[in-house]
Amino acid sequence: MTTAPGADEPPRPDVATLGYEQARDELAEVVRVLEVGGLSLDESLALWERGEALARRCEEQLAGARDRVKAVLEHADDPPPAT
Repeated sequence: MTTAPGADEPPRPDVATLGYEQARDELAEVVRVLEVGGLSLDESLALWERGEALARRCEEQLAGARDRVKAVLEHADDPPPAT
């Protein structure tokens, strides 16, 4: 588990364990906090790094979904299997 920049915050789950929606929601929160400002340079960098990891996780999840849709569409016109 990784920890958030703030000492008062609970530990955050490993990015690799997050689903798309969880990663997206946390990424939105990271962006909001960075836009508000008020963090030290080290805190800002740690949060930015977490945001980068979250963005990569979202891309991975979306790529997987695209691949699944593509696979289904490639076989959409196939005749049904004989039973």
